[in-house]
Amino acid sequence: MHAIKNNWWKIAGIALVVYVIAGGLLFEVPDLPVLRESIRNIYFHVGMWFGMIFILFMSVVFSLRYLARSRPEDDLRALAAVKVGLLFGLLGLLTGMLWARFTWGDYWVNDPKLNGAAVGMLIYLAYIVLRSSLEDPEKRARLAAVYSVFAFVLFFVFIMILPRTASVSIHPGVDGNPALATGDLAPEMRWVFYPAMLGWFIMSWWLYRLFYRMSRIEIKIREIRENQNNQI
Repeated sequence: MHAIKNNWWKIAGIALVVYVIAGGLLFEVPDLPVLRESIRNIYFHVGMWFGMIFILFMSVVFSLRYLARSRPEDDLRALAAVKVGLLFGLLGLLTGMLWARFTWGDYWVNDPKLNGAAVGMLIYLAYIVLRSSLEDPEKRARLAAVYSVFAFVLFFVFIMILPRTASVSIHPGVDGNPALATGDLAPEMRWVFYPAMLGWFIMSWWLYRLFYRMSRIEIKIREIRENQNNQI
């Protein structure tokens, strides 16, 4: 009972994702031109991207906390959040490419929204490369924290602002938030879409906690090995 009480949100997250998978595949959806059955992908593609934005925002929060307090734990938390954000971003790109194949006829088209998303992912990959190029822990953490803040701002610009200033884009949501604006989503789809949003948020947070714990374990193992080597 104590375990259930402490992990109720994990159970809720699993239940939501299972419900979304079942509902996404089986529940009724409107028969729209071009989209047809591919509209079911909205529960996964959009949900994963929003989960990615949420966890990347948390990486900014942890980075700012590190700059304010210089605690190594906050640096580890920011790194774990970025790793999960990249994972969700990759899944979002893959589901988006699959959707594009069935609606636009190709896995990738020259569209400002798609290109902006790809550039945004590269910006965060550069964050990982930056960290691996610096050996001094304190300098690495501080520089990475500053980069993380600017990376999120640039990422938001590339996926939200620049596509809306472009003259032509076939990606939904250029004039607003897809599926969130009034009239964008069929009533019967809301029973799956909103639980999907919450479910992916919870899963992104759960994965972040797992990545953070793995990082701490790796550090402990490294410290133990270094102590053993010093004693030899």
